[in-house]
Amino acid sequence: MTEKPIVEEICKVLKKTNALDFGAYKLSSGKITPYYVDLRVIPSFPDAFKAVTDILTNTVERVLDINGFNRIAGIPIAGTPFAALLAFRLNKPLLYTRQNLQLRGRERRVEGVLLPGDRVLLVDDLVTTGQSLLKAASAIRTEGGLVSDAFVLLDREEGGHERLAKNGINLHSVLMMGEAARILYELSVIDEEQLDIILKQIKKG
Repeated sequence: MTEKPIVEEICKVLKKTNALDFGAYKLSSGKITPYYVDLRVIPSFPDAFKAVTDILTNTVERVLDINGFNRIAGIPIAGTPFAALLAFRLNKPLLYTRQNLQLRGRERRVEGVLLPGDRVLLVDDLVTTGQSLLKAASAIRTEGGLVSDAFVLLDREEGGHERLAKNGINLHSVLMMGEAARILYELSVIDEEQLDIILKQIKKG
């Protein structure tokens, strides 16, 4: 479990950037959710972006052997800014995957220099079902890269961790949605009904 001061700092960022909203939302996986976390807004707040990328970098350095991977790949679109800053901080080459094959130029799903046998760390903003990370891993593996780890800022705890594990990918997260929801409630960012909505969604996941 992430240390409480770190969870509180990220939750304050969620509050400052209005990243959390409630309603009926359709996710990229097609899944309908009663709440939405929009981490795409964070780079629009430089102080918040720096705080989050500092935490991400420190967590990656603490959890992983940074010599155990050669390159960092951002997942489009939301994961790319975080991956770019992480690659810069760790002095690692940056890749990014395309959601669809580009039918012009080199017609590649992976942009950047990727050599056969390169060990690639996937980076995204959050994970729900794991579908986007699995698509990226497949593209990288098809071009000869090796993928065994993925890092996200937020795990919504709706099956992504288990699905990735079945495909040989160990998911690491800075923050779990359940602990985030409880801290947001303590900070009076969400009320008891909204806390219950999030916790019920996790159970359903």
